[in-house]
Amino acid sequence: MSRRGNCHDNAVAASFFQLLKRERVRRRTYLTRGAARQDVFDYIEMFYNPTRTLTNNGTLSPVDYEATELNLKNAGI
Repeated sequence: MSRRGNCHDNAVAASFFQLLKRERVRRRTYLTRGAARQDVFDYIEMFYNPTRTLTNNGTLSPVDYEATELNLKNAGI
């Protein structure tokens, strides 16, 4: 952690939450906190992690990127 107020400390988290709000939560009304939690969980586990491509991963989804890294590690590269 760097000094207080450094905008780069949580840029990744801020970017993720901005996407979450824009793509899933905005303009929705949840009846219960549990319904909201389930919807956010579904977004992360069913869309964001397995299918959404990210430019910093070479346009691979996080699941595909991890599989590629694991294959490279097992191959000794």
